[in-house]
Amino acid sequence: MKNKFNESVWIKHKYDPFKKIKVVASGFWFVFKSDFSVAYKVVISAVLLIATVIYKDLFDVMLILLATGYMLSMEILNSCIELLCDFHQTGYNEKIKVIKDVASVAAGISILVWVVVIGYEFYQIFFHNLFTNLFQFALF
Repeated sequence: MKNKFNESVWIKHKYDPFKKIKVVASGFWFVFKSDFSVAYKVVISAVLLIATVIYKDLFDVMLILLATGYMLSMEILNSCIELLCDFHQTGYNEKIKVIKDVASVAAGISILVWVVVIGYEFYQIFFHNLFTNLFQFALF
């Protein structure tokens, strides 16, 4: 990794959006394949997002995207903090434990928000619509 604050690099640096996208994709792929807690949440959100695009309106799609983005950001930030702490201190340290616990609170809150949104949308798509359609079919 280059030092971006070195003046010779800073002057020669040109903004390349494709390089930025490549770095983001590489980082996301690393987290996706190395952290199961992120991977299964992405899969659940993707499946529900597809169903929401088909059966619901744009507001519900945006709600799922926002909740999933918030949850993923906090999970990845928590993983970064844990990796940095493990890099800095390989043995047990009470201060590192507190830092990791506080970081996991942010991830936990975001997961709670994600579960509420995903649970509501899952119920609306699969149960509410299913029972409504079955009830209308039984009447006619």
